[in-house]
Amino acid sequence: MEKHTENRTRTEQASEDLIELIRQKNYTPGDKLPTEAELSELLQVGRNTVREALRLLVSRNIVVIRQGSGTFLSEKQGVSDDPFGFSLAGDHEKLTKDLIQVRIMLEPPIAALAAQNATTEDVEKLEQILAEVESLIAQRLDYEEADIRFHEQIANCSHNSVMSNLVPVIGKGIAVFAREVESTEYEQTRLSHRAIFQAIKEKRAVDAQQAMYFHLLYNKNRFTENRKPYRTNPGESSLSQTT
Repeated sequence: MEKHTENRTRTEQASEDLIELIRQKNYTPGDKLPTEAELSELLQVGRNTVREALRLLVSRNIVVIRQGSGTFLSEKQGVSDDPFGFSLAGDHEKLTKDLIQVRIMLEPPIAALAAQNATTEDVEKLEQILAEVESLIAQRLDYEEADIRFHEQIANCSHNSVMSNLVPVIGKGIAVFAREVESTEYEQTRLSHRAIFQAIKEKRAVDAQQAMYFHLLYNKNRFTENRKPYRTNPGESSLSQTT
């Protein structure tokens, strides 16, 4: 028992030291970390301890290990996949309404911050994602995943670390909304996304905020008017799309 506790403590200490190293080196999401051998030398611990510490950080969504490529700082920045337990919610209709309310409170000011703070590289990435969304819409294909990335990138453009870590809430809201509406919206989604992007690109913060606000209000009305009949079978699914 003492040996098990000692090993666990050593691993936890190594993981905390590794987090401190990440801070000191100013690594950003997607950056590659040193190899196991290099980390072993930097942290002054054995390679097995480094390996276990990395596994611990993987479980916490801080790093990702790509076989054959190495270890990278996770885009999730330590945020769990379901931080608020939405997957366990029993009343999906109420959850959808609540998430729409939260999105209306959060996303318009996020869009304004994005317009103020986005770099040229941020805007280029946002435009690439928008082009993907628009291409999928033109083909009448499922654009939910690309749509989520569009909203995530807007949060990243704000350069506010708290806002960026609220991205999972935004993404979950889009996914839940997609499952609960009766029909897919294409043209208005395309126009709304383009208006939001253009305002961010041109650094028109007020316009970006208003465009996002009207976009979300439109979807709130869509949900009210077009939500699906209550499904008694929780296993039933839908291909309906999002915002």
